[in-house]
Amino acid sequence: MNSDVFAAHESNVRRYGRSFPAVFTRALGPTIWDEAGNPYIDFLVGSGALNYGHNNPNIIAPAIEYLVGENILLSLDMYTAAKRDFIEAFVDSILKPRGLSYKIQFPGPTGTNANEAALALARKYTGRPSVMAFSNAFHGMSLGSLAVSGSASTRDLGGVARHDVIRVPYDGYPNQDFDSAGYIDFVLGDPGSGIEKPAAIILETIQAEGGMNAASAAWLTEIQRICRKHGVVLIVDDIQAGSGRTGDFFSFEFAKIEPDIVCLSKSLSGSGSPFSIVLIRPEIDIWKPGEHSGTFRGNNLAFVTAGAMCKMWSDGQFTKGVERTAAKLQRHLDNLVAKFPKCIEQKRGRGLMAGLKCRSQAVVGRVHDVAFENGLLIESSGPNRDVIKVLPPITITDDELDHGIAILDHALKEQANGD
Repeated sequence: MNSDVFAAHESNVRRYGRSFPAVFTRALGPTIWDEAGNPYIDFLVGSGALNYGHNNPNIIAPAIEYLVGENILLSLDMYTAAKRDFIEAFVDSILKPRGLSYKIQFPGPTGTNANEAALALARKYTGRPSVMAFSNAFHGMSLGSLAVSGSASTRDLGGVARHDVIRVPYDGYPNQDFDSAGYIDFVLGDPGSGIEKPAAIILETIQAEGGMNAASAAWLTEIQRICRKHGVVLIVDDIQAGSGRTGDFFSFEFAKIEPDIVCLSKSLSGSGSPFSIVLIRPEIDIWKPGEHSGTFRGNNLAFVTAGAMCKMWSDGQFTKGVERTAAKLQRHLDNLVAKFPKCIEQKRGRGLMAGLKCRSQAVVGRVHDVAFENGLLIESSGPNRDVIKVLPPITITDDELDHGIAILDHALKEQANGD
């Protein structure tokens, strides 16, 4: 396989090509093939942007039909039939069955566009400049999103100072004995704390890039209570953890909370096509016409595929299958933790958004390389890159899941035997 052109002409910033030195040509379901015909089980899935697998026929077939029909592809925020169909599918298949009522904003096509819009709206609604964000958070690569991210190396990108962010401990940080929610409640109510009341609290229910740290239902419920008590907007960044990744459509459903604002992207289109939305509690939707914009907020092909994805959630057999697959993955990971205590400290995450916290970055690096050599794509996360992210498609079959886990098992065994 000739990859010289990438080294010669692509920027040094490229990452995944270095991690997976192959030239890929086609993909279907959980499998991706390189140009030599070698198959790989994909536990990377576009960093959570391909929850429904590659080229899912239930999602791609409507897109093909739409493309050959001389239909509208870009519409800004004008009304189109494709946009209407998506809104109706999202409301009928996702919001109404969950008893949720939100206005839908279409910002730019990426997750960071959605987060920037949410932060701007919260500041506009409350009239307050600051935002409360958490240790080990990651919210995107534009300046506002970088500012509320936790990693020092991430925040330093952009070369300008970022103010008006109050950093607080996430659930379980620095350890399980510390009551971070109680701390937040106390400092917001204490005039001597030196911490001003923020416009919003922004959080991920599972910190994917932060190390697959999963918040408990009790903690999330308490954070919502604190926000209501102090008049603070609760923003849930569901960009990677949402769209079915945890087994429910929204990652916060298990906690029975209703955030004021929810940001969705990544797997929202169901196809890998860029698409994001911001869900806004109606009374908070105080935008003036045209006040927030984005050229590519009218991606009609994404409307089509996202609408098809939403309708899948109206199928009880589909949702039961996702729940069963999530439970099976968790059993697999429990077995790996018990089998390789020299390599793995603990299991992290929830549902089909899972991770293995390893003893060192070196363990993860070696497991990554051996897994790739044997046909499995995985990546690492966490501030020390010592967590193996395990993100199979939520539509993966039992046999395909077993095959991927067997490759991961082999890689861990080789590392354990080499110690």
